[in-house]
Amino acid sequence: MAYLSVSTWSLHRLLGPQRLTVWDAESSTHQLSIQDQPQRHTLLELPNEAASRGYQALEICHFHFPATDNDYLEQLKHSFETAGISFDTLLLDYGDLTEPDEQKRMADTAYIRSWIDVAALAGAKQIRIIAGEASPTDHAAIRQAASALKELAAYASPKGVRVITENFKPLTSTAASSLMLLETAGPEVGFITDFGNYRGPGKVEEIASTAGRSVSIHCKPNYDENGYPDADTFLSYLTEVQNTGYNGSYVLIYDGPGDMWEGLERIKTLVVPFISTSR
Repeated sequence: MAYLSVSTWSLHRLLGPQRLTVWDAESSTHQLSIQDQPQRHTLLELPNEAASRGYQALEICHFHFPATDNDYLEQLKHSFETAGISFDTLLLDYGDLTEPDEQKRMADTAYIRSWIDVAALAGAKQIRIIAGEASPTDHAAIRQAASALKELAAYASPKGVRVITENFKPLTSTAASSLMLLETAGPEVGFITDFGNYRGPGKVEEIASTAGRSVSIHCKPNYDENGYPDADTFLSYLTEVQNTGYNGSYVLIYDGPGDMWEGLERIKTLVVPFISTSR
């Protein structure tokens, strides 16, 4: 059944500091880079706030977690249960499975595994893992990423978490490379199609070619300077998705100017009719 979701990226000016992961080459360790943002909601408050605004699920970027200890993750899981909405996806925004430096690649893989553990404890159904930074025409890199994703999926599955990836970063920046990756990785690995991450004259066709293989659609329109979406183009993307028979999560993405909840409402108005006709 089709349903409405929202990514915490769409609220990044409301959720407090972003704790971005960076690689320190000198010490060969992962470090945090803190970027201050205003805080209107805590992450623990967000499930109830989203539910009150008509959302059935959330996707949370890893850099919005203020803590990852067991007590905090249990509280987060409980906040979803109390609000009655789903923690669909933990969006891990760091890691490169095609990194040529073996030491860094192994460190990134271990880091990814640690976030799979976080996803399991917090009650997330899925974790989105970046496939890689290599070129989309590098077939050896695609095979390497597919193999790594399959191994990570085997690690995550007994914990009740599914591994998925996305048309995000260079390796999966085209539908052709994304589909090759999925075919090589096998059905254990899922996919997100993001409207904003395919570019070029064949964008609509690329969206259609991976939407039917997706567990989540990131519905990101183009905006004008006031944060109003290009409705005609956005609706053409949604129509292509619906024509594939897709019947899952429609995740609203807004990163334009002004109030972020208001920006999301403008997108929601365009998306809700497609959800209603997909039931």
